[in-house]
Amino acid sequence: MAVFQGVSYEEELKKNPEMKEEDVQMLKEWYKKQPHLPPITDFELVLFLHSNYYKIEATKTTIDTYFTVKTHVPEFFANRDPLGQKELRRAFQTLVIKVLEKKTPEGYAILYGRLVDIEPSNYVYNDGMKYLSMVLDLWLHKEGTTQGHIILFDMKNVVFGHAARLNPMGLKKYLYFLQEALPVRLKGFHFMNITAVMDVILNMMKPFMKKELLDMLHTHTNLDTLSKFIPIDLLPNEAGGKGGNIAQLHEKTIKLLEENREWFLEEERTKRVNESLRPGKGKTATDLFGVEGTFKKLEID
Repeated sequence: MAVFQGVSYEEELKKNPEMKEEDVQMLKEWYKKQPHLPPITDFELVLFLHSNYYKIEATKTTIDTYFTVKTHVPEFFANRDPLGQKELRRAFQTLVIKVLEKKTPEGYAILYGRLVDIEPSNYVYNDGMKYLSMVLDLWLHKEGTTQGHIILFDMKNVVFGHAARLNPMGLKKYLYFLQEALPVRLKGFHFMNITAVMDVILNMMKPFMKKELLDMLHTHTNLDTLSKFIPIDLLPNEAGGKGGNIAQLHEKTIKLLEENREWFLEEERTKRVNESLRPGKGKTATDLFGVEGTFKKLEID
């Protein structure tokens, strides 16, 4: 299924001495009794357990939420063919999304995102989030657990026209996934090169952010404040760092997604929940997120 050579379960146990094999075993026993869940590998159980700091009950909740959201939010998690999906191809031309080559001194990986096509009408939020999730999915399965993750969005080129293309339900869905389901230890959420448009975007996001996420949210107008959190040298050249040319970094990411086309197709086929088998009552998108269309449309003059 995978073209890449990922980290093995055994390597993960070596890498994380606090990880107990009996905890992984306990989770295996548990998920086998959850008929609605898809098959889950030992390696994936390690990712979930590590992201929850080895708390068993919290890990079970995260696992269920992760596969449930992936099933009920097709706009982010379906049709993820990196070669055959034209909306996705357009997103690849509109945005750069890359896990940077080097980690911070604490061992945190940095997910960096920025617009490369500045025309607002070419930006489609759902396709951008699909692309982001693909980059992260592949990275997690390739690299395995890490000390932590930092999300850094470079707001250079973002204008009010882009903000007008966001919608609260879309933001709510991704922020829910990020906070409740993604198997990473999130350590920072940063926006650099911000302008006045950031206030509009944050006003839309904040209602869906828990205190923990709000506490790690930082906005930066220049590199001075960002440098307190991230060594600037790690950033791409065009963002003021020495981490490589954006076009080359971008090309590398897209090539990796394309090479792993089969992996994405297989993941979508086999890693979703079957609500008809869920003990008790099956869940719907409405159960998770409330009703679409209950938000006012954002008006920007």
